[in-house]
Amino acid sequence: MRRFHPAPAARARLVCLPHAGGSASFFFPLAKALAPAIEVLAVQYPGRQDRRHEPPVGSIPALADDILDALRHLDDRPLALFGHSMGAITGYEVALRMADAGLPAPVHLFASGRRAPSRYRDESVHQVSDDRLVAELRTLGGSDAAMLEDPELLEMILPAIRGDYRAVETYRHDPGRRLDCPITVFTGDADPRVSLDEARAWTRHTTGPTDLRVLPGGHFFLVEQAVPMIRTIAEKLADGALIGP
Repeated sequence: MRRFHPAPAARARLVCLPHAGGSASFFFPLAKALAPAIEVLAVQYPGRQDRRHEPPVGSIPALADDILDALRHLDDRPLALFGHSMGAITGYEVALRMADAGLPAPVHLFASGRRAPSRYRDESVHQVSDDRLVAELRTLGGSDAAMLEDPELLEMILPAIRGDYRAVETYRHDPGRRLDCPITVFTGDADPRVSLDEARAWTRHTTGPTDLRVLPGGHFFLVEQAVPMIRTIAEKLADGALIGP
């Protein structure tokens, strides 16, 4: 867990889970914007940045297990989960594990840029050549263009990225499980990886309410649409919303 802006008096914590190839630092602006009312913790997946010497992600379930272990002691205030793309699926699996472990349920799941766990596509990016993998990253955006032009840097980061893609592309949900918490789904209106129908299907994965927010942009719409997203997160985690009816 990375805590960029400690907020000891925060009313809630928001645990953020990155996209495939992403790192904890992606959420630095979000942490700054929400502090001090909400404390943001960002998960650093293995295989990148200060964890670059560790083996990459093996599977979504294994990653969710590890994250759950890191969350067990964070029970002194309400906790919500935010995940983008692969992070949304990981957040869903973490929330299921919290229930299994007898921990307080997350007060909210924010699922961004990802189709519902039950909606699959025939994807095998993790099996393509390095050149095609880099082309995929360019297509989706969200990666530093200069980084994608640096052969030495690519040699360092591609194993982790490929591991992330393998984990999310081989993931299959348990159709007998559902969450109980509210879910807010963010999606870009021009995202080539998520249709509106695939985004709406998140309603099938919780007994709680689901709110769909469609914003302008492609797969990384959240970069340009940070302001409305931050406003929505703050509203959903306001004191009244946390207390409930």
